[in-house]
Amino acid sequence: MRPWLALAEHDIAFEEEVLNIYDPASKAKILSYSPAGKMPILIDGENTIWDSLAILETLADKFPQLDLWPKDPAARGLARSVSAEMHSGFVPLRKAMPMNLKRAPAEPKAGFAADVKADIRRICDIFTEARTRFGTRGDFLFGAFSAADCMFAPVATRLRTYAVKLDTPCADYVEAIHNLGSFKRWKAAALQETWTQPDYDAL
Repeated sequence: MRPWLALAEHDIAFEEEVLNIYDPASKAKILSYSPAGKMPILIDGENTIWDSLAILETLADKFPQLDLWPKDPAARGLARSVSAEMHSGFVPLRKAMPMNLKRAPAEPKAGFAADVKADIRRICDIFTEARTRFGTRGDFLFGAFSAADCMFAPVATRLRTYAVKLDTPCADYVEAIHNLGSFKRWKAAALQETWTQPDYDAL
């Protein structure tokens, strides 16, 4: 989702190939594109870039006019820091609240464990800090839509899917992500996928 939003929101033409990463038969195809065996993967001419954050950095370099990272140095530093934190952290939340757009909004069947609550608090603190310091002139973390919003879009869906009660600034940000035109297109396409992941549905 993350690089897709960056490309689609800025009307950058690209060809997309969708693979079910949970299907063992897909592994060979993924490995043929990237030795890491993970997705997403960007193929740009002779260059292959894998990992969402690496792809976003590549797009920022390739299309500097899009301002994928904020221009203000302080805002850009915070945007990169929280994006890296999102990319590598929040493991308890990821395990307890996997992304599942087809799930009817409701709390996890096991409730919210203490470490998951701590992750939610930290994420909401990030939203509040970014929007208070740099996002007052727009709906997103740093005002205009940026790479940081691409990084936090998946967790915004989790917060809604698992019916997390949010204060107003955080709820407004989650709403802004769901109202984003590119997100709506991505979600509509995702809901057309026919495969299921039973262990996700059981949570």
